[in-house]
Amino acid sequence: MIHSAVLKKEVLEYLDPKPNENFVDCTIGEGGHSEDILNKNGPDGKVLGIDLDPQQIVASQWLHVQFKDRIILANDSYTNLTEIAQRKGLGIINGILLDLGMSSAQLEGTHKGFSFQVDQGLDMRYNDDANYMTAEKVVNEWSEEKIAETLENYGEEKFAKKIAKAIVEQRKQGRIKTTFQLIEIIKEATPPAYWRGKIHYATRTFQALRIAVNDELENIKRVLPQAVSLLAPEGRLVVISFHSLEDRIVKNFLANEFKKGIVKILTKKPITASRDELGKNPRARSAKLRVAIKI
Repeated sequence: MIHSAVLKKEVLEYLDPKPNENFVDCTIGEGGHSEDILNKNGPDGKVLGIDLDPQQIVASQWLHVQFKDRIILANDSYTNLTEIAQRKGLGIINGILLDLGMSSAQLEGTHKGFSFQVDQGLDMRYNDDANYMTAEKVVNEWSEEKIAETLENYGEEKFAKKIAKAIVEQRKQGRIKTTFQLIEIIKEATPPAYWRGKIHYATRTFQALRIAVNDELENIKRVLPQAVSLLAPEGRLVVISFHSLEDRIVKNFLANEFKKGIVKILTKKPITASRDELGKNPRARSAKLRVAIKI
């Protein structure tokens, strides 16, 4: 789920930017994908870069130096895609990119409790102003059943019920406030064999809490119809997802649009990172790219 502009070659190939075409990067992050597009869509093509995380907008400001007013930044939720595109006066849109992963900077450079490598408060909101609850509120105030359901549905965590029970037991002793407190609870609720798995034993719980806090899966469902609607004929939609829940939503949505005769799907199976990219960036291992072209 964490990445630094993964599948760059493939994104550029499928978006296929041409001179003076306009694009939207719905999750601009540090601007890696947008830079590639802007290098191809000059002299007058624009990229609208959106990110809910204000720190990511700051991190992509450098694009102004090189591309001046061809890069337009918006600190907003991509669920407001239609309104943002109209407000910024983008005009005809030839391609839209949705890269659903977290950036390394978000994971390592904030104090939001996204990472289980450092001891931080359990926040997990992408944006402080966003009308979302925190992960601390979830673990301390939700019912055992609701926590278990969240870990099962959003994290596909097989020990969801045991972890939820342990969380509820522990919070009787006092409020659970930090990542390390939560990790210790997860460890005690799971068998030792689970601690030695391929991924860290807290990964799925942290993923589930982050998705719940930011309403991520519903947000994907909200943005996809807007993206297709905004695209010009022959415009391309490229989506990179980082876990099976996201990928399933994208796959089903595109299949339905195909049945309606609205899009043609260019990727029968999702594109994944090459061996070469995985060697340089192991974090790309879970990335799946799907593409459709508007008819």
